[in-house]
Amino acid sequence: MADVHHFSYGLLTPGVAYVLSVLGSLLGLTCTARARAAQSGGERAWWLLLAAWAIGGTGIWSMHFMAMLGFTVPGARIRYDVPLTAASAVTAIVVVGIGLFIAGSGRRGGARIVLGGLFTGVGVAAMHYTGMFAMRVDGKVSYDPGLVAASVVIAVVAATVALWFTVTLSNRIVIFGAALVMGVAVCGMHYTGMASMSVTLAEHTDTITGATALSLLVPIGLSVLIVIGLLLFAIGVGPTDEDSAARAYLAKLQAEREAAQSAAATNASTSRRQGPAMFQRSASRSNSSGSLGDKGSPTSSFGSDTSTATRTTSDATFK
Repeated sequence: MADVHHFSYGLLTPGVAYVLSVLGSLLGLTCTARARAAQSGGERAWWLLLAAWAIGGTGIWSMHFMAMLGFTVPGARIRYDVPLTAASAVTAIVVVGIGLFIAGSGRRGGARIVLGGLFTGVGVAAMHYTGMFAMRVDGKVSYDPGLVAASVVIAVVAATVALWFTVTLSNRIVIFGAALVMGVAVCGMHYTGMASMSVTLAEHTDTITGATALSLLVPIGLSVLIVIGLLLFAIGVGPTDEDSAARAYLAKLQAEREAAQSAAATNASTSRRQGPAMFQRSASRSNSSGSLGDKGSPTSSFGSDTSTATRTTSDATFK
């Protein structure tokens, strides 16, 4: 059984790995807070996608790769299968993204968080061991089943807690503290998984293929820096919680103004319809009054005729 060194460069590799994990978690939690404040489904999906890149790509996979740089086996060559290494990176981003959508879509609840945590945790463990399988060593690699199981449990618990953070936290100080905790969990899962591995050396052969860790350091390091820069830019130019609140308040005022204008227009239309009707009722009443006056005229005429007849009779009698 060969000696396995996980800290060949002292605290440098675990220290940088922890910083990357905390930074990715911090950016990811910030993105999920923006997602909860989003005003549209498209905007929300965009922030969750950025969170998957931040947590899965930077917080988990970059931490994993940096920690692997400190892994050495004295007397053995170590190479990395590039396609498998790239596949592990894609796996980390995809499983975190799916977990975020499971926990954050629909009505918030503990069942969704647990389901998302289970899926994400198992996926992160798969990413971790895919990256370890991508490692080529002059010797036979074996794993301790108990430590492998422990690493998977840690991954599931850490993923569940992380998803709970993503759907509840919005305060910046609390998010920073949660990122510190997530960094510890991710690093703990990684080194538990690495501790499960043992190597039995074999004679050097020319069949070992792949890239060295140092040859991958520059392209992967540049990619990580570019992703971090883009995430910081997106967060910097995106609306803050205060901006979203102000936008919602202005939208409410606009809706109230439009409702008031609509009510005023309705009242004016009602008044215009009622005007002719009132005029017609007034005219009808006037006509009714005139008709009553006309009916009184025959009575007056009858009275006049009667008076005339009386005078005529009187004159005849006199004569």
